[in-house]
Amino acid sequence: MKLLKSSIHPNIDTLDGKSIFKRLSTRAIALKGEEILLLHTKRYEDYSFPGGGVNPGENILDALTRELNEETGAQNIRDIKPFGIYEEHRPWYKPEYDLVHMISYCYSCSVDSALGQTNYEQYEVDNGMKPLWINIFEAIEHNEKTLHSSDKKGLSLEREIFLLKLVAEKLLP
Repeated sequence: MKLLKSSIHPNIDTLDGKSIFKRLSTRAIALKGEEILLLHTKRYEDYSFPGGGVNPGENILDALTRELNEETGAQNIRDIKPFGIYEEHRPWYKPEYDLVHMISYCYSCSVDSALGQTNYEQYEVDNGMKPLWINIFEAIEHNEKTLHSSDKKGLSLEREIFLLKLVAEKLLP
């Protein structure tokens, strides 16, 4: 799969000599015209792609469909196609590692418009996460506004904006 972007958090001056936790994750890109299936997170006031970590022993496509179903209730997930990889190095919050090297495998797919029941983890409930179909250009504009005006922005917001813009450029007619 093609590398779309590699980023290093601005607080990291070098990777040399650092203990690094490698985390594999997935991101789902489900489009219906200019509408895209995203997660709105109240805590961060942003839109993000459904997806998450790959469990030990789980293959990436199984993780993609599991996460997409858990976070959005997506039904009839099909036509899965590789879109690209976004990798990032950022500070890690657990004391046993200095940094996390997160590799996000992004796939486009089709899902039914109607969403079923979600199955959130407690932190996702606490963050106010909700799935919705939204115009991709509205999501980009909203995330850019949040990036520039909010102190609540998560470390992933720049990744989400980059990927949304690339999806709009590459996958919309």
